[in-house]
Amino acid sequence: MVEVAVPTGVHIRPFLSVSPQHPIRRTIVVTKTKPWKIRGVAASSSSSSSFTTSTCGYKQTADDGQQVVLPNKASKKRVFFLDVNPLCYAGSRPSLHAFAHWVSLFFNQVSLSDPVIAVVDGEGGSEHRRQLLPSYKAHRWKFTRQFSKGHVGRSHGVITNVLRKCNVPVIKVEGHEADDVIATLVGQVLQTGYRVVIASPDKDFKQLLSEDVQLVVPLDELERWSFYTLKHYLAQYNCDPCCDLSLRCIVGDHTDGVPGIQHLAPGFGQKTALKLLKKHGSLENLLNTAAVRTVGRQYAQDALTKHADYLRRNYEILSLRRDVDVQLREEWLLNRDTSNDSTTLSNFYKFLEETRDFRHQRASVSNG
Repeated sequence: MVEVAVPTGVHIRPFLSVSPQHPIRRTIVVTKTKPWKIRGVAASSSSSSSFTTSTCGYKQTADDGQQVVLPNKASKKRVFFLDVNPLCYAGSRPSLHAFAHWVSLFFNQVSLSDPVIAVVDGEGGSEHRRQLLPSYKAHRWKFTRQFSKGHVGRSHGVITNVLRKCNVPVIKVEGHEADDVIATLVGQVLQTGYRVVIASPDKDFKQLLSEDVQLVVPLDELERWSFYTLKHYLAQYNCDPCCDLSLRCIVGDHTDGVPGIQHLAPGFGQKTALKLLKKHGSLENLLNTAAVRTVGRQYAQDALTKHADYLRRNYEILSLRRDVDVQLREEWLLNRDTSNDSTTLSNFYKFLEETRDFRHQRASVSNG
């Protein structure tokens, strides 16, 4: 079940006929103009679409006869995805004040009036991943249960209401983590010709990095958001972002409770894994090559051939899903009306202070 909280008075309808059950035909349109070339990437369903150039992009005639303008490369707009749950913590402690702080900075300094789509974890998270690996996010799952039962969980309606008043739709898909919902919607947004910025501290989103997908990360030590792009990744790792996912499959991901193969193959660490992945490009290519010929030293060769299924399971667990049953809607791509931001956030801070004062008074009475 998809739960969507939207600004009052907004009429919802699908943006394009896009779903995992109906493959997308991508059409590349190249139009020569002076003094440069403009390239537009359009997505359509199995039905035909007509395109005409315009000063701000391309017009697609949809099945219902309406035209949708797809921006050209020089004028691509940004769409922000806000990963809500991680922002509701100060360290491992649930904190609505942390949410208020980061959202205020995000609206005032990062997204401004660009479209923002907020996503929260669905009930139950990813049962599929826990069935594959019981230790998957076991530690974080404990805090998730505290989130749902504790002060932040009881105030989920407050969080949704704040975002709704700031003209941000809030998406929640039962049985799915926010990461997978965002990954699915990112693909749909890119097919419309927009760029994407994902606001989250979750490193899992690095696997989505591209020329048109960036991250913006909250930095506690600097008290600000910081952009992280494909150029940053290449400068840091000197390899394609697909290597990030493959690398974590080999060395493990302690945060997500996914063990690597070091306990099975001592000495097979990050240095060896990165060297092999730079040469072969991805975990699957590496495993397929190792199955027919030697790819490295004997301990690495033995690990890759003996534990291929183990590594492929890690890949299935750590890779973001792109097939969640959620549909991008036209209204989510409109510029955000910021006129309510100041009042809404001020009232939210006031509510938090009053709540804190009430708790302190109640604690004083109890101690007295």
